[in-house]
Amino acid sequence: MQNITQPNTSLITEQFTLLLRVRYGECDAQQVVFNARYADYIDIAMTEYFRAAVGGFQALLDKGLDSQVVSLHIDWHASAKFDDVLALEVKTKKVGNTSYGFEILISNFTSQQQIAKSTVTYVMVDTQTYQKTPVPDWLRERLLTASPIPLINQAGVLV
Repeated sequence: MQNITQPNTSLITEQFTLLLRVRYGECDAQQVVFNARYADYIDIAMTEYFRAAVGGFQALLDKGLDSQVVSLHIDWHASAKFDDVLALEVKTKKVGNTSYGFEILISNFTSQQQIAKSTVTYVMVDTQTYQKTPVPDWLRERLLTASPIPLINQAGVLV
């Protein structure tokens, strides 16, 4: 039996991808995904990305570090609907002195239609003072190294 804290490495991709299925409660009266839910999807993707890439946010906390979102931008190109399977692809865009940023592409997994494009920027903080602190070298290396990481499938589809 696989340890649930370790990612399934049987599906390896060159970039991080999360698959998730749109649930009924995430849709609005127009029967499309409510716009605020996309921030939830992005947060889920980033949580799973950090789990796969660095052992999770807890790995940062254990070292006296934390990260806080300082910018989140979303551009929509199409609508997602109930029961659609979405693919969220995470790519590192920059790693600065105290911050790091990502691009998240959201597409319909079946049709490959682009749904939205997002950028998110985090700032690294010390957990004692919550003041900005430099991104440690080990994290910088992990974020900038294009090492294969597993596809995370929360949609229940066969890939």
